[in-house]
Amino acid sequence: MESSESRDGGAVVKRESDIEYKSVGAADGMRKGVLLSDADGAPHFAIRRFTLNPGASVPKHTNEVEHEQYVLDGEYTVGVGDEEYEVSAGDSLLIPAGVVHWYRNEGEEAGAFLCAVPNGDDSIELVEE
Repeated sequence: MESSESRDGGAVVKRESDIEYKSVGAADGMRKGVLLSDADGAPHFAIRRFTLNPGASVPKHTNEVEHEQYVLDGEYTVGVGDEEYEVSAGDSLLIPAGVVHWYRNEGEEAGAFLCAVPNGDDSIELVEE
């Protein structure tokens, strides 16, 4: 692992400058950076950081795995099932596996959140409206 420092006990420190952010396919205005994953030696969970630009939208979709999220910055709307939630910095969410969810940032500032998911395969299915 060139970008990580290993220590005794398998600990890893991955520097902010080593995180590569990429646009998320079907999501308009969303970017993702993988902070830690099985590629870094994390045995059970991946932690990712997402950003939502002002005006960003993510279509309704499902994932095979649960999502635990923590809002870092901004205010935006998250749809989970039939409910809509206005979230802001400090809020936490659990999105169960298989539940339809989506995002919309109608604010003037970017939103950002951490998302923890189990390692392994995940299938994302877009939901037709």
